[in-house]
Amino acid sequence: MKKVAILGLLVAPLLMVPLAAVLLLATIATPAIGEELKTLACQSPTVATGTWRPPTRQKYTITSGFGHRASPGGIGSTYHEGVDLAMLPVPGPVLAASAGTVKTAGPRGGLGNAVVLDHGSGIETTYGHLARIDAAITPGARVAMGQRLGVEGSTGTSTGAHLHFGVSVDGTNIDPVGFMAKHGAPLAGRAVAPPPRLDTSFTQWLPADGEGGIGFPLPAPGRSRQNSRHNPALPIPAPVKGYYVKAAHRYKIPWTLLAGIGMEETGHGRNNHTSSAGAQGLMQFMPATWAGYGVDGDGDGRADIHNDADSAMSAANYLTVAGATKGPEGVRRALFAYNHAQWYVGDVLWYAQAYGGGTVAGDPTGCGPGTGAGNPDLPPLADGRVKTVLSWAHSQLGKPYRLGSNGPDTWDCSSFTQAAFRQIGVTTPRTAQSQRDWLAAGNGHRVRPDQARPGDLIFYDSYLGPNVAGHVEIVDDPTRHQAIGAQNPRVGVTTTDYTHARDSKHLFEIWRVGNISDTPTKAGAP
Repeated sequence: MKKVAILGLLVAPLLMVPLAAVLLLATIATPAIGEELKTLACQSPTVATGTWRPPTRQKYTITSGFGHRASPGGIGSTYHEGVDLAMLPVPGPVLAASAGTVKTAGPRGGLGNAVVLDHGSGIETTYGHLARIDAAITPGARVAMGQRLGVEGSTGTSTGAHLHFGVSVDGTNIDPVGFMAKHGAPLAGRAVAPPPRLDTSFTQWLPADGEGGIGFPLPAPGRSRQNSRHNPALPIPAPVKGYYVKAAHRYKIPWTLLAGIGMEETGHGRNNHTSSAGAQGLMQFMPATWAGYGVDGDGDGRADIHNDADSAMSAANYLTVAGATKGPEGVRRALFAYNHAQWYVGDVLWYAQAYGGGTVAGDPTGCGPGTGAGNPDLPPLADGRVKTVLSWAHSQLGKPYRLGSNGPDTWDCSSFTQAAFRQIGVTTPRTAQSQRDWLAAGNGHRVRPDQARPGDLIFYDSYLGPNVAGHVEIVDDPTRHQAIGAQNPRVGVTTTDYTHARDSKHLFEIWRVGNISDTPTKAGAP
């Protein structure tokens, strides 16, 4: 196999991705102390991970809030029993915010064509001003979260196309913004994709103290392919498949992805000789790259470039360092880093699908490569905002931990952190790794452990493998090395001494969130 450039890390191609391709907005270079700056958002849409989601899949803006407001007719005032969402750039489908039963569907006075869903426990949601209601949405019908109810419109008492979205609890209308934020689905105006469809085997190795919102299928091969067009996927010798499976289990990637590389490079060892470029071994590493990423795969205490077990394990190590867990595009970037050719990426993914495909244990959204130390020029969170975050965190002490929970009564580690920062108007991604990459993309910067301050975030690896952040906590008292977070099902939300993580984990990083906000004011809180 001709290696096109696997020398050094192949971090270089990752760093070459334009920041503008990752971010929607940019901060100013030298902000004033105390000034709030706009939160930088990942370009790809948020993925629905809990039991609630915004009632649209596309971007939107809130045009009218909950409570007293001027009458839409221009005379007097009315009490608005919901919020109005205008989808961007044009009207689009209206989706069920959570699973439930259709209570009513049809004309409803000033709301025009409207649907009311009963979600149990006294909770109902209302969707008004629809241009039309889908035929399947009839009283008594069961609907799933994200199921289409109809299309945004301007029926009833309306001055333009929008969705009236209302929430009531035990018959009392409440502000949907606060309700949705507490249920892990903030109305932040961002596009929200449906949860990815995962293979059932994916959950077999997940521990009870994992986090929700993880996992995405291997991406499709695409049109750019070369060898796979005329070379079929060969049978894998049993010992070699064992090496792929062992490496995949340690680094939590599909073994078929390693099999795709092994097939493309050497036919699983059938053509295992040094290439004209100098690449060696089962997975064809260049010696210079091996020096940085070669790991011991068979437990003999050394990493041998010609040892098949070591070679397979090192390929898994390399792929995860290069970002294979950071969304479908992360898989493609990692394969391109392995060998700089788009047809190579297509070949490997085609072979991986031929061997059964699979699910990557990572954030389905991704937040770019996540390289670098972030933006050290950002001012830190104002003291008052840190106090708000930690006060809320302490109010949750003793609440239980449950994998995939988005609150408000149970949490996992990353949903807890996400909710804590939502208290000050900062929307973070859902998973620990994506939160870390979101900070690296310009929402914060990395600090040394001895410089930790209250409100900083601690990331370290856990069940997702040595190179992926699988757990996150909030620094509570750095003088005592104390952090607060949703730990595991045994202890729930509690405070811990984070020195154990620093001393025992492959990955241990502390990051400081900048003084940012989804809707910044001219100056931060005192």
